[in-house]
Amino acid sequence: MKETLPQFDAINPDTIEAKLKQLLNRNKGFIDDRLAKGPPFTWDNFIEPIETLEDELHQFWSITSHLNSVTNTPVLRKVYNTCLPQLSDYSTQLLHNKEYYEAIRFIAAVDQKEKNLDFAQKKMIENALRDFKLAGVSLAPEEKEKFANLSKTLWQLTTKFGENVLDATQAWTKLISNKSILSGLPQHALETAAAAAQKQSKQGWLFTLEAPSFLAVMTHADSQDLRKEMYLAFITKASQQSPSGPQFDNTEIISTILKTRLQLARLLGFEHYAEYSLATKMAENTTVVIDFLNSLAEASLEKARSEFAELQHFSETEYSLNTLEPWDIAYISEKLRKARYDISQEELRPYFPEYQVLTGLFHIVHKLFGVTFKPVPYPSTWHQDVKCFSIYDKDNALLSHCYFDLYARKNKRSGAWMDDYRTRRINNNCIQTPIAFVVCNFNAPVGNDPALFTHDDVVTLFHELGHALQHMLTKINYPAVSGIHGVPWDAVELPSQFLEHWAYEKEGVALISKHYQTQSPLPDHLFKKLHNAKNFQSALQMVRQLEFALFDFRLHAEFDPNRKNHVVDILQEVRSKVRVLPSSELDHFQNSFSHIFSGGYAAGYYSYKWAEVMASDAFSTFKEKGLFNADCSHKFLKTFLEMGGAKDPLSLFIECFSHRPRIEALLKETGILSEH
Repeated sequence: MKETLPQFDAINPDTIEAKLKQLLNRNKGFIDDRLAKGPPFTWDNFIEPIETLEDELHQFWSITSHLNSVTNTPVLRKVYNTCLPQLSDYSTQLLHNKEYYEAIRFIAAVDQKEKNLDFAQKKMIENALRDFKLAGVSLAPEEKEKFANLSKTLWQLTTKFGENVLDATQAWTKLISNKSILSGLPQHALETAAAAAQKQSKQGWLFTLEAPSFLAVMTHADSQDLRKEMYLAFITKASQQSPSGPQFDNTEIISTILKTRLQLARLLGFEHYAEYSLATKMAENTTVVIDFLNSLAEASLEKARSEFAELQHFSETEYSLNTLEPWDIAYISEKLRKARYDISQEELRPYFPEYQVLTGLFHIVHKLFGVTFKPVPYPSTWHQDVKCFSIYDKDNALLSHCYFDLYARKNKRSGAWMDDYRTRRINNNCIQTPIAFVVCNFNAPVGNDPALFTHDDVVTLFHELGHALQHMLTKINYPAVSGIHGVPWDAVELPSQFLEHWAYEKEGVALISKHYQTQSPLPDHLFKKLHNAKNFQSALQMVRQLEFALFDFRLHAEFDPNRKNHVVDILQEVRSKVRVLPSSELDHFQNSFSHIFSGGYAAGYYSYKWAEVMASDAFSTFKEKGLFNADCSHKFLKTFLEMGGAKDPLSLFIECFSHRPRIEALLKETGILSEH
């Protein structure tokens, strides 16, 4: 079977809704017809043909959803929002179909006697039965209708939340004509801002709330007034206080999302949404999660306060700033980093041109897992800057494809993420190869220079490729547990955080760095500074992430729709316990907290730290035995990368490393706990 890559240039938004309706009706028709025929139901006559239909639907909708994130035009947005309720209805109808549920139970019961299914098929069935229950298959008819309406409402609300964040981000710009105001900004940031102004036929330098532009000002601009203006615009976006106005305010949407989630959870017999969320995760219960987060906070707070005291002292003595305001933190931190380690992200940028980073990253992955990346010539893409690669195994057999969309631009969602278009499965007796999308928002090339990445950008790229590797290198042939699918959410970040470590080690950095003009490698003295600075303010970063995680989890465990300002009250309670850095009274960060209000991290933001414990512990074995130790690499490949969601992550961890994950590994890796 000859596989083809998606033809993005042939996608017509005007035909999406009609095609979706056709696919939904076809799928429903087949399922109804097959159920009407009755038992015996088997894998071959029931699950496999439905899987084929669902896979085609997944590919169709995933490409639509992806384009809505990376090329968000008014036409596409309208089509996307029109289709969402139809998909929600379809999904709910399937999961509320008692006959469908009983057919799966029939297959499971037969397998208990005959043992005719393999471990991945068993896991897929186990997950399916769980998901039926979590969707309310046993509810009374009127309760099922209520569940369907709640689900549809949630789809629409979370989509609107994300749209408001995107629109609010794009609504604010700052054009500066007086270059003296831009003192301190690196040349690269000035060139990018000048190019942005030129694109709009304006004179001067144009700044936005997109990450590369915002961070450049917050980290380097000498003008405190400019930093303050931009900071306040950033923390108030999508709120009533936004300088672009209240039209994108997410405040009421947040309350409605939380109320809807609570209703949905209680309808299914859960006390709250956090309890419902954990039904598909590794963590056993809410107490385990809260204790886990509090234990990290307890271990980190003293050092975080010490790091902030040092920052305050440096600010007072070196910059005569007796009061550190929130818009001063990144700026003074960068000055302290420079003073202590004599290194800055901008100084490193020339050593990380895009082509060298990608070449080196692919080489690292090759050394670890034996796979090779080869560019696809002239692929169809959604933007001229997108690159596509084919991935081959050591025997030169095609494994998968990966698209890289690395630059920030208008009408593209902020942040960085990995998504999938196609999942590995058996199709017509052939392996269907997976396809992944890696999306970031880095600075694009300026003039004749290549794109130059900061080291932070490089770490982000390693992270997202780690996700993609789990999807692309899987050996599981059933989509529901293949690649990233079926992996408990609190284990999803393990491969991504694991791969980040190679961006800090000398053997890894040597492969990804080369000065874009002189072609010289990163000098030893710069590498030492980079490595020494790795854990700069690590405790402050830890408690910042714990603030997000505790806020998210407590919010979904405690939210009371009858309490006015309960969201803000919970946030303030969390901050009173774990926040060390100053904050502004105008801070409405929750209004753009897309991870939990328009992403998949509701009552699951703790997953970053949960998985980071496993990733740090896993990496400690490589550190001990060798960064490219063949035995360690082989075990990691055979467990976490090849098994997808077909096996329990804790079992895989113990199989790979012969012990349970240890929280001390993360504390040592971040320098919060002494190695000795």
